[in-house]
Amino acid sequence: MLFLLRMLAMGVHFIIAGILGLLLGICRPFNPDNSRLCARFYSWPALCILGLRVETDTTSLRDHVRSAVIVANHQSNYDLFVVGSVVPERTVCLGKKSLKWVPFFGQLFWLSGNVLIDRGNPARAKQAMLTTTDTLQHKDTSIWVFAEGTRNLGKGLLPLKKGAFQMAIAAGVPIIQVCTSTYVKHMQLNRWNSGTVKIRSLAPIPTCGLTQADLPALMEQCQQQMRACIDSLDAEIEGHA
Repeated sequence: MLFLLRMLAMGVHFIIAGILGLLLGICRPFNPDNSRLCARFYSWPALCILGLRVETDTTSLRDHVRSAVIVANHQSNYDLFVVGSVVPERTVCLGKKSLKWVPFFGQLFWLSGNVLIDRGNPARAKQAMLTTTDTLQHKDTSIWVFAEGTRNLGKGLLPLKKGAFQMAIAAGVPIIQVCTSTYVKHMQLNRWNSGTVKIRSLAPIPTCGLTQADLPALMEQCQQQMRACIDSLDAEIEGHA
C-alpha cells in the first residue's frame, strides 16, 4: 500500500515539477543554470516522498569553479531524483534526442540548455559533440554525462563510452567523477525508511596536454577509480546496516 501511495504522489510531483521547470525555462530559456534549479525541483520533494536518505561527499564537485566534464554512473530513472541534489551551478546534461518528447520533462530539458544527441545520426551526433566542446571552452559551463550510455540496473558499472572523454580532451578541461552507491536493488519502497544512498565525487583528472592517443588509458583509469569508489560506498552502507 505504501508503495502505491508513493507512486501516486510521485506522479503528481513529476507533473508539478515539470510545470515549474517549464515556467523557469520560458522565463529564461537556455540559461545553463536552469538544469541545476530544475534538478532541485525534482530531487528534494522526491527524496522525501520516496523515503530515501542521501549522504553526500562532493566537495571536489561543488568547489570546482571552471568548466569540466562530469562523469557519473547511471542506475535507473530514479537517478534524476537521487543525483539531482548535487548538480552544481552552470551544468548542463548530455541526453538522447528522444527525451525532448517526454511530456513536461522533455520540453524543460531542452529549454534548460541541455545537449540532445541523435544517436541514430552520426553526422548530427558529431555536430552536437563539437557544440559541447565550444560550450566547455567558452561558456564557463560544465557538462554532466552518464558515461555508461544506458542504465546498469544495479548490476555494476558498465564499460564507459568514449564520448565524454573525447570531449574533455578536445576542450582541455578536467574530468570529475561522481559515484553513487548501488541503491536500485536495495530500495524498499514499502517501508517508511526505504534506504540510504551515498554519493561521492573524486578529485578532478586534468586533461590539458592529452591527445586522443591517451584516450584508452584515461578511460581505463576512470573505469577503475569509479568501480573502486562504488564498491567502497556499498561497503560503507552494508557496514552500517
